Formats: sequence, structure tokens, C-alpha cells
Amino acid sequence: MPENAATGNLQVFDIEDVPNSQSQITSKCYDDDGRLKRTGSVWTASSHIITAVIGSGVLSLAWAIGQLGWIAGPAVMFIFSLVTFYTSSILAECYRAGDPLTGNRNYTYMDAVRSILGGVNVIYCGLFQYLNLLGIVIGYTIAASISMTAIKKSNCFHKHKSEGKDQCQMSSNQYMIIFGVTQMFLSQIPDFDQIWWLSTVAAIMSFTYSFIGLALGIAKVAENGTLKGSLTGISIGPNESETQKIWRTSQALGDIAFAYSYAVVLIEIQDTVKSPPSEAKTMKKATMISIAVTTTFYMLCGCMGYAAFGDDAPGNLLTGFGFYNPYWLVDIANAAIVIHLVGAYQVFAQPIFAFVEKGATKRWPNIADKEINIPIPCLPPYKLNLFRLVWRTVFVILTTVVSMLLPFFNDIVGVIGALGFWPLTVYFPVEMYISQKKIPKWSNRWISLQIFSLGCLIVSVVAAVGSVAGVLGDLKKYKPFKSSY
Repeated sequence: MPENAATGNLQVFDIEDVPNSQSQITSKCYDDDGRLKRTGSVWTASSHIITAVIGSGVLSLAWAIGQLGWIAGPAVMFIFSLVTFYTSSILAECYRAGDPLTGNRNYTYMDAVRSILGGVNVIYCGLFQYLNLLGIVIGYTIAASISMTAIKKSNCFHKHKSEGKDQCQMSSNQYMIIFGVTQMFLSQIPDFDQIWWLSTVAAIMSFTYSFIGLALGIAKVAENGTLKGSLTGISIGPNESETQKIWRTSQALGDIAFAYSYAVVLIEIQDTVKSPPSEAKTMKKATMISIAVTTTFYMLCGCMGYAAFGDDAPGNLLTGFGFYNPYWLVDIANAAIVIHLVGAYQVFAQPIFAFVEKGATKRWPNIADKEINIPIPCLPPYKLNLFRLVWRTVFVILTTVVSMLLPFFNDIVGVIGALGFWPLTVYFPVEMYISQKKIPKWSNRWISLQIFSLGCLIVSVVAAVGSVAGVLGDLKKYKPFKSSY
């Protein structure tokens, strides 16, 4: 199989056996690269993107705006949306090398870097991409378990209204294990193209809890009779030192960056899209729709959460228990978060699965490709791949254990967002675009793109420092496997 062969769609034949796969006559069943016909559209791509973008990040936006204030908070969020839209649009141009209609396809983000930039860039890209994906699935495991804990906790609050809430402290470890077991089964779905239905369900769930969070925020503001918060965010005082203000403001940038993080799976999503029109054209439309929708939700949820709670805005809007009633509605919102994150975990985990399995197929083809036919009454036999079963199960177990060791939702979100923002969302797309379009060095356009990249690097470094400081602060008072909420 060629080096840039798809990681997501495993084939039953070797493309290299065909002398020139690009010259094949496209049939009703196969695309120009000899693969099964892609069926994705603007709407399926949009659902994948919304699933990837509107994740657990939306839950920390009220807290992030609380650190930045009414002026900087919404402004920073809007700037991040513009940066994400622009870099996603130029990254979509890199799906095909050369001609946007007939050029060779790059099936993954790393394939695009390999074919367009090459050299040491491929190593750096792989390091950042797969660490970022790993961090995201760990973050989603933490967020899902906290939401499951919140459901039980809110019912406890409702049941023991008169006895106080201290007795409702409980561990999230058992819920992380439940989430992990669920992912063990779902991770056996062979490739990215076959989880479109899971992405659609997850996207619906993301709208559900975003609407509920927004509605609860509006109701809380109406109950208060005023908009809380200040123009500059949380003030320095007894509960917030000057140093803490700096660290938390920096961490807020990381939280917002994480909320817009999906560049690492954009090429994989694009590889599910049919053509004509060109995949880049379809993807740009999907990106515009998705970013417009998610930014609207982010602004509403983040701003209404801050308006409802002001300086007391929780790190997780729906599990911080700023909202106690109606408890059943909070439960529905948290259940929707869990269902959404079940799907989002797979969206971000599938590229990791495909990368490892591609390498294993090259090195140990007899082991990695071995399948056992399991007969199913009235249905075709199920083909069980033993390597996939073992490796993906081990991966889910490892991410679950790490989540139990570092259950710091807000801080982990900031670290992941900060470390992945510049290299994956900005640097590599900009450099590939410059190379693909052959933009002359030191031309006005080249200088503008480099200044843009440098500015985003500075933001990323500042956010990373603040987020790491937050994690170190949490570790000082934390006992492994004994977290409680």
C-alpha cells in the first residue's frame, strides 16, 4: 500500500498493483483513486465538524469570558472563529496535491504534510497531531465522566434538600470506567467513513445541551434581574491575586482555542466527501456553516453563562452546579453531553487507530490483517480483526487510566487547546498553503502570512504557560484515583 494510503478506509486490494491509479476510469462504485465511492456531502461534513468542534469546550466558555471580561471575552472568541475559518479554508486546499480536481489525494493531515512539505516537518506534525488527539480523547473521557457524576449528584441534591449538599460528594472514577467500556465496543467500528451516523447523533446532542445551557442562563439572568460580570473580568482581590489573574487569563485563551480545535481531523473528514464539485469547495462551505453555527452557540452560551454568574461562573457550566433547578433539565443536558462525547471520542480516536494500523500492516501484514469470520444468523458473517480488537482495546484502557490520574477538566482543556492551536491549526496549514500556491518568499503575501503565524504562536505560548500553571496548582492538592465532585 502506498505511503500516503488512506488510514481511514481499509481496502481489500493494493493500490500499488495498479500502474497508474489516477488514470483509472471512475466507475459507479469506485473513485479516481480506486477506492469505494465517497458519499459525503456539505451536510455530512458539517455534522462531522460540529461534532468535533462543539464538544466539552463549550462548557468552559462562561468561565473563560469571566477571566477576560465583557470586552475582551467576546472579542477573543470572535477572533478565534475567524482564525479557525481562514486556516481551515486554506487547509482544505491541501487535500489534493497540485490540481484541486485531479491531483493526488492526501488521505490524512500527516499525508498532506508529507506530500507538500516533507522532511522533518512530517515528524513534528505527527508528534503534535497524535499527542493532541490523545489529549482530546482524554479530555472527553474526563468531561463525560463529570457529566455522569453530575446527573447522580443533582438527584442527590434534590433528594436531600434539607440535609445539605456536603454528603453528595462522589467519585467520577466508576463513570470513567463505564465510558471506557462503551468506547471499547465503539472503537471496533473499522474506519472513519462508517461513523457518520454516530457523528449525526452526537451533533444533535451538542445542540440539545447547548440550548439547555443557554435557556438556563437566560432564566438565571431573568431571576437575577441584572447582567452580572464586569468589563475587565474577575477583579484582583482576596480571592484572586495578581499572579492568579495573569495565569487564569492566559488559561482562558487555551480554553477558547480548545473550543475551536478540529484541524487535526479536517483532512480525514474531507476524505469522506464526494466529488464533483471539488472536495475543497464542499469543505469550505461545510466549514463556513459549521463555524457560523458553533460561534453563535459559543457566544450565546458563554456570554449568558457569564451574565448569570459573573465572577462565580463555574469551570464547567452544566456540572459546576450554578444551576440546581429544574434538576431534571440539568440531567437531560448532562445526558446529552455524555452521548455527544461518546461520538466525539470516536471522531478524534479514529485517526490514531488508522495511523497505528497502517504502520502495523506495513510491518506485520500477516498479523495486522488476519481476520476471523464469526457467523451471524440471517446476516453475512462478521469479520473480526484480532489486531484491531487487541490494540484498540488497550488504547481505550490507557486513556481511561490517564483520565483517572488527571481529572482536571478546565486545566487539561487549556493545555490541549494551547499546545495544539499554533502548530496544527495555524503553522502547518499556512506553510502548506504557501508551498502549494508557490507564494514567493518575502512577497507581501508571504510576509503577511508569516506575521499572522507568529502572532498565533505568541498567543499559543501564553495560553500554554497559564494552563500548565493551573495543572501544577491542582496537582499540589490532588491524590491519584481519589477525585471527588
